[in-house]
Amino acid sequence: MGIPIHLSALEAGFHMPAEWAPHERCWMAWPGPQALWGDGLPATQQGFANVANAVAAFEPVSMLTPPDWLDSASNLCGDNVDVVPWDLDDSWTRDIGPNFLVNDYGELAASVFHFNAWGGKYKEFRKDAALGHRLVESMGVRAFSSPIYMEGGGINVDGEGTVLTSEQCILNDNRNPGLTKAEAEHELCHALGAEKVVWVVGDPLDTETDGHVDGLACFIRPGVVLVSHDPDPTTELHKILQENVRALELATDARGRKLELVYLEETEQFYNPGDLFCVSYINFYIANDAVIIPSYGIPHDEKARITIQSCFPDRAVVQVDVNDIAPGGGGIHCITQQQPHV
Repeated sequence: MGIPIHLSALEAGFHMPAEWAPHERCWMAWPGPQALWGDGLPATQQGFANVANAVAAFEPVSMLTPPDWLDSASNLCGDNVDVVPWDLDDSWTRDIGPNFLVNDYGELAASVFHFNAWGGKYKEFRKDAALGHRLVESMGVRAFSSPIYMEGGGINVDGEGTVLTSEQCILNDNRNPGLTKAEAEHELCHALGAEKVVWVVGDPLDTETDGHVDGLACFIRPGVVLVSHDPDPTTELHKILQENVRALELATDARGRKLELVYLEETEQFYNPGDLFCVSYINFYIANDAVIIPSYGIPHDEKARITIQSCFPDRAVVQVDVNDIAPGGGGIHCITQQQPHV
């Protein structure tokens, strides 16, 4: 009898664990292209190093680094960060890297989406598009290829069968023209080993990621979602975020639970429609025993810290300034990718 060929992670018995599950390490990538970061590149590199060093206090970090920048990365990153030579176009590991999976037998695998630079927004992306399969191959673990164009920042999972995503991203014609919601649910569940997709609308004014969910909402434990919220009903931000809140209020997860919502208040202080600057306190990384969260150097930082600490009472909450990362269109979650412990 031959060995059955499994076409998807779901069919092979793999699933993506929740981000709060134990990690083996965190993967990051070093920013190098001067054309993308301009004169701010040295400050951006320091910002990435600050995030890497914060994470490395709680779990190992591997920094994929273009050969020309090995000395820079090694000098700025601490001893707990492993600098790995790697050719790249850009540095958003969450979006270009593999989505790591596990099964009940303690095996590691990964699901890899197709990548087209967030819907064709940049010309140079071939190296980044190849990263997922190349990295998994170098690790010697099994890879599952998803037929859809998608990024890791566009999904969030609870580890119990539920995927959170936005309509604006995966159903966008710049990624998957003609894809229906039912087809998207099928592909996401098969890629991530899940049973149900919960949808939010997105952020129609986010023209860079097209409403990545990791700037809008995330599971913080099974059945509980932390969601961005602006309490001032007179603001444009409130109207946008409230659409996502309404969708989550009506949703149930894969276990049939009505979702409990925790509100994380965002600020309009930096809100500038069309600007790439990533303003999202929810764009954080859950590390082993810690949560690494963004700081913008404004009074609202403390309010966000208190809310996030209340969500993770048993973890340290570490704030890192992201003012030299956010102009690129992303935050802490966008530049990190967890590899689960098996």
